[in-house]
Amino acid sequence: MVEDFKKEMASIKALNVGDVVNGKVTKVEEKHALVDVGYKVDGILPISELSSLHVEKVSDLLHEGDDITVKITKMEDDELVLSKREVDADKAWDDLEEKYKNKETFSVEIADVVKGGLVVDLGVRGFIPASLVERHFVEDFSDYKGKPLDVKIVELDREKRKVILSHRAVLDEEADKKKAETLASIKEGDVIEGTVQRLTDFGAFVDIGGVDGLVHISQLAHYHVETPSEVVSEGDKVKVKVLSVDPESERISLSIKATQPGPWETAKDKIHQGDALQGTVKRLVPFGAFVELLPGVEGLVHISEISHEHIGTPEEVLSEGQVIKVKVLDVNFQDQRVSLSIKALENEQPSQSKSASARDIAKATSDDDASGFSLGDMIGDQLKKLK
Repeated sequence: MVEDFKKEMASIKALNVGDVVNGKVTKVEEKHALVDVGYKVDGILPISELSSLHVEKVSDLLHEGDDITVKITKMEDDELVLSKREVDADKAWDDLEEKYKNKETFSVEIADVVKGGLVVDLGVRGFIPASLVERHFVEDFSDYKGKPLDVKIVELDREKRKVILSHRAVLDEEADKKKAETLASIKEGDVIEGTVQRLTDFGAFVDIGGVDGLVHISQLAHYHVETPSEVVSEGDKVKVKVLSVDPESERISLSIKATQPGPWETAKDKIHQGDALQGTVKRLVPFGAFVELLPGVEGLVHISEISHEHIGTPEEVLSEGQVIKVKVLDVNFQDQRVSLSIKALENEQPSQSKSASARDIAKATSDDDASGFSLGDMIGDQLKKLK
């Protein structure tokens, strides 16, 4: 009898609080499991000691016959309390400290969505604050549950059991890498496609591969632009030419208008010597008037071509913003010059009594649409007077 007792006692493992042992699940209840670890009684594994995350019932994680590794947290004659959570945590902390030290990127699965962010099971509870999930604002995180995400550890405190993760840090790192590659690969003169990211008063920022370049308002079009929204909108795909690159400051100057035919190229099909055209007086200078015939294309009416009458200054006949009709005397596309005349549209007789004056023509031209009074009507009236 004594010998049998000694053999039985010898077969029982010498266990102590803090020991990590292997065992087999013998019974599963709703709030705990019993585990045989070779002691005289089965150890109790409470549901709270199963995982670092919330568990509804033990059967969600364990089944009878499962082999598990546990830590002894309490030991009395007829009671043995175990923890799987602490074993997982001990392993996890060593691994997490290594990842944190090496700034490693690793994948996790989102276990739960809570107020303020996302929760993951790392053997310990890991938390991704809402502001560190994406580079953009996310209103609803419900779709993230069960989703894998690449993360980095941004804060680690073993004593406080605190692990803060960031998916945004991974995205930022990828964006920085892509930006560096773009800055190294592009050069002045390259023509590439980009996406308009945002508009400002002075131009448009265009993403050309992870880095934004500026299209100054003066480089949006060949004609004068008041606001960038006249030409482009956020999200537009545009073709741009690289004007300059400064890798150190990460500043890139771009041009949209440099990728498009110039106004003078377009003008070749629309302006010919001898044409009678309508234009807008843009500037008055002592020697004549500059008239815009097409956006970005201006011609000069020399003061001698304004009227058959002698005039001291163009202002005597014309005003800026006035819409007038002119005749093309000569056009030089290579030098981007167009010579125009107002008086060439008048009756060839220079006398005031026999011809319509430049003042009358300018007035008739600008009032033509509103009054229905035309240059032909005026000349007809003068012919009647001759008769």
